[in-house]
Amino acid sequence: MRDTERVPAPAGQVATHCPYCALQCGTRLTATTAPGGPSGRGATVEPDPDFPVNRGGLCQKGWTAPALLGTPDRITTPLVRDASGTLRPTDWDTALDTVAASLARLRAEHGPDAVGVFGGGGLTNEKAYLLGKFARVALGTSQIDYNGRFCMSSAAAAGNAAFGLDRGLPFPVTDLGTADTVLLAGANPAETMPPLMRHLTAARLIVIDPRRTPTAERAALHLQPRPGTDLALALGLFHILVVEGHTDQAYVDRRTAGFEAAWKRAASWWPERVEKVTGVPVSDQREAVRMLAASSRAYVLTGRGAEQHSKGTDTVAAFINLALALGLPGREGSGYGCLTGQGNGQGGREHGQKADQLPGYRMITDPAARAHVAGVWGVDPDTLPGPGRSAYELLDALGTGNGPRALLVFGANPVVSAPRSERIAARLSSLDLLVVADFVPSETARMADVVLPVTQWAEEEGTMTSLEGRVLRRRRLLAPPVGARSDLEVLHALATRLGDLPERYPTSPRAVFEELRRASAGGPADYSGISYERLDAGEALHWPCPGTPAGAGDHPGTPRLFLERFAHPDGRARFADVEHRPPAEETHAEHPLYATTGRVLAQYQSGAQTRRVPQLMAASPEAHVEVHPDTAARAGLTDGDRARVTSARGSTLARVRLDPTLRTDTVFLPFHFPGEGRANLITNDALDPRSRMPEFKVCAVSLARASDPLPAEAVVPDGAALPEGARS
Repeated sequence: MRDTERVPAPAGQVATHCPYCALQCGTRLTATTAPGGPSGRGATVEPDPDFPVNRGGLCQKGWTAPALLGTPDRITTPLVRDASGTLRPTDWDTALDTVAASLARLRAEHGPDAVGVFGGGGLTNEKAYLLGKFARVALGTSQIDYNGRFCMSSAAAAGNAAFGLDRGLPFPVTDLGTADTVLLAGANPAETMPPLMRHLTAARLIVIDPRRTPTAERAALHLQPRPGTDLALALGLFHILVVEGHTDQAYVDRRTAGFEAAWKRAASWWPERVEKVTGVPVSDQREAVRMLAASSRAYVLTGRGAEQHSKGTDTVAAFINLALALGLPGREGSGYGCLTGQGNGQGGREHGQKADQLPGYRMITDPAARAHVAGVWGVDPDTLPGPGRSAYELLDALGTGNGPRALLVFGANPVVSAPRSERIAARLSSLDLLVVADFVPSETARMADVVLPVTQWAEEEGTMTSLEGRVLRRRRLLAPPVGARSDLEVLHALATRLGDLPERYPTSPRAVFEELRRASAGGPADYSGISYERLDAGEALHWPCPGTPAGAGDHPGTPRLFLERFAHPDGRARFADVEHRPPAEETHAEHPLYATTGRVLAQYQSGAQTRRVPQLMAASPEAHVEVHPDTAARAGLTDGDRARVTSARGSTLARVRLDPTLRTDTVFLPFHFPGEGRANLITNDALDPRSRMPEFKVCAVSLARASDPLPAEAVVPDGAALPEGARS
């Protein structure tokens, strides 16, 4: 299929996509003169009116994205920490030789798993693919994972179990525009991806969120559960659906398996019990089910609020159960989907950054998958390592007796983004070698032994995969500043210094993508029929898009999955047998409040990029904590006060914002800010047993004036990290 014909871009202009969230809004960039900027050039941005996802709209972050291209603290030369502990500028050969020599020594002394790799969901498909190959072939390590594990891994695990395939939205975003009703569980797109709201204006929204977010304010019905009880609520909605006779029994019988076991669990979750556990009134539970059941076109969508729990996979599975009982998935005009967060959160996990996966979304434990990928890479399948640690487990093992002694970080900032972040900073500081590839001095880069300056979005070519499984072209407008190299060039240089074959690590994104096509061929995420030529011709290609035996790209792609069958061998979707359990940490006398974390409109992820944009900092300049006025009064706090929020793991400082719509037992903190304002100083590192997702969304805390002394028990265990820029 093809988009509406676009007007050719004039010289000095490219059609590309926003560098932030997984909507990947279409934009047109125009080069401008920017005296004093790192490259001497800048850009202006306009939304692409023909791109169907954003339809001429952008959010604050998209409009201001070019400001980052000229940030004054752009890194343009490699940095190596000297004997005094200071990062000093050096040349590329010295930096790369230093890294390669240290890696070779550590591997020789301690084995290949002495080196870990931590990637990011914002890397292009080409970077993610080559990073996974570099880890498993050049380094031979199993110790690779990425920050997408913190973002969508629970939905991935639940989707694979239910449907046999994990794609965030198994339908185009534009399908949402015809919906009668949309249930949003733990999602706040009005702030996290505002252009999506253009597709939700016609639908009645049911929003499940402990906060009355801007999305909830637009809802026809807002269900406000106690943090950590979404699973109980989903079971209760399923219960009402069945008892009130709204099950699409013909669909269940024809297209699914496992209904009886799932219903047996939900049968004990009658509405009054659900109200007692969640705080959601029985009348609202019933109304939500009736709204969905009365709709001929309905969707159930989940977000981070449902996923980032120690039971996130089961929670998402329970909402999928609800969708299956209604007969929504695999029916055009209806369905279930997950709102992927990071820009390439979908493609980033499909091509080898995840600890247990190989390109094409193949499992690394599958002998056939190993043989296929090894054949493309030109290595013996037996030389490929097995699955490694998940993201948090990898970070928490750094510098320990059996953990990695070196870590290479590409496109991530775990000092801010990881749960129990002071503990992770301490683990990073214990390494023999920390290498960070970045274009700004993020909090993690400031701790590094070696910093490698790399290109950013408008200076590179590549592809991204949006939340709807659509593969998109990122196009270069500007030359990078002198001294910056692409991530592909960095991986090539390190691999060859480690003795691997240079031809295994192309530096051309197009060449890497051609290899990715072959490696993904026949896998669940099959890109073999996609090419730069087809994308540049304006084709809208959603994976799976297999190639033909002759290699021609004539498959139209798959914008809508599961219309005829699901991806399990028998073609049926699976209900999940899941049961509610409390969060890993309940409130108690010492920590009587629930804390939940999330994003705000003007900031993104760890904030390393958006905190460098003046307009965004003016809109959201510092860490804050949203508190109900009654809760604040009990703590002796008023609006604008500085508050200390303390959990069993640590304490963070934030400015009080009173919010009368918030639950009185809950406070909310955005996680974008550094230093003492890190929300992740307090978050729980309890992991989902299947997805290994940390429990970001709920922990027990106390609230006090910032001037009050920090209780001894709130001091971070295991010691604090050294100050920024210092290393042991």
